[in-house]
Amino acid sequence: MVGVRSVGTAGLLRATATLLAGGALAQALPLLLGPWLTRLYSPAEFGHFSLLWTVATNVAVVGCARYEFALPLADDEPAALALAALCARLLLAVTLASAGAGLVWSMWRDEALALWLPLAVLSGAAAQAMTLWATRAQAVAAMAWARVLQYGGAALLQLLLGLAAFGAVGLVLGPVVAGLGAALWLAAMTAPAGGWAALWRQPGAALREQAARHKDFPLLNTPHAFASALQDSLSMLLLAAWLGEASAGYWALALRYLKAPAGLVGGALSQTLYPRLAAATQPAQALSLVRRSMAALAAIALPLAALLMLFGPQLFAWVFGERWADAGALARALAPYIALHFVASPLAVTTMVWRAQAWALKLALVGQLAFVLGLGVGVQQGGLIGAGWGVSAAMLLYFAYYFWALATWTFDEVTQ
Repeated sequence: MVGVRSVGTAGLLRATATLLAGGALAQALPLLLGPWLTRLYSPAEFGHFSLLWTVATNVAVVGCARYEFALPLADDEPAALALAALCARLLLAVTLASAGAGLVWSMWRDEALALWLPLAVLSGAAAQAMTLWATRAQAVAAMAWARVLQYGGAALLQLLLGLAAFGAVGLVLGPVVAGLGAALWLAAMTAPAGGWAALWRQPGAALREQAARHKDFPLLNTPHAFASALQDSLSMLLLAAWLGEASAGYWALALRYLKAPAGLVGGALSQTLYPRLAAATQPAQALSLVRRSMAALAAIALPLAALLMLFGPQLFAWVFGERWADAGALARALAPYIALHFVASPLAVTTMVWRAQAWALKLALVGQLAFVLGLGVGVQQGGLIGAGWGVSAAMLLYFAYYFWALATWTFDEVTQ
């Protein structure tokens, strides 16, 4: 494995704590403003927004063909600049293609909200790419503030636009503007020595060299990431088609707030775990990092899941209003899945560093099939709440195998 930084538990904890502090502030605003947002926007408006946003996210996660995830592995500054230039060109092409797709979608479904698709894709992909650039530079403080701007700013803008009666457009504009702002903040804080104009002066040969060197990312990680995001898109499409926009809104709200802790803790841990796994020189050292991370995440996830199982419906009705009580019953059904996802989410960087993306892709496809089947069977048996229990049951065995495989990994076929 490529070493770029020395590995130390104390350094990992300090960096994670800094990102956690920024993430806590970033998540505080959405959590505090959530009850107000659910009183400004209806379940149907949340459903319209969530359908567009899941499609945009599906595209944004592969907006740079996952080459941005190779940035922390770049050997030197010229290689990193060439990779960044490659990402910028790919993202430009994907954004233009999204504009065409959004236009077709708006005419096909008579859905004006779809015209915001290219900006939503650009916002999400740019923020992700700049986060990975900052991860390579270990600009921990800049990443922490970017999280505050991206997530806290999105909720605040949604609130202001909701008060101005923008409807579902307000829900879209909030995260679009905040995501672009976070990307610009990180760009300003981590600009290369020659400025960002240097990206467009990179020779084509350098871009082709980096593209070939890190070809596993587009060939293996891109379909993996796209399939993972497609899981959410299909869920929203199926629920909207079978049960209506309001049910899709309940699903979106429940997952949005249930996955918030995973976004906070998991995002902070993965951004610090990634470069330290890359720097690990011995398999035992890498396995120790993964096992400790897994145990710490499980210690947080289990009490949260128990709380939802016991008091989910009452909590959602009290916090978000009585018209969102169904989302609370759904939260109870999804609690086991959310706990498993909480542990698994930050560990996704592990197989990137261990050059095991082909294995991860195959396993992820199995998991996504299980998720959709669990949701479909659950809907047929018990409607929206049945879908939640179906997903939790289907994902239990999948995640159990995934955790066991990572904790007992052998490095015989891994590039050291």
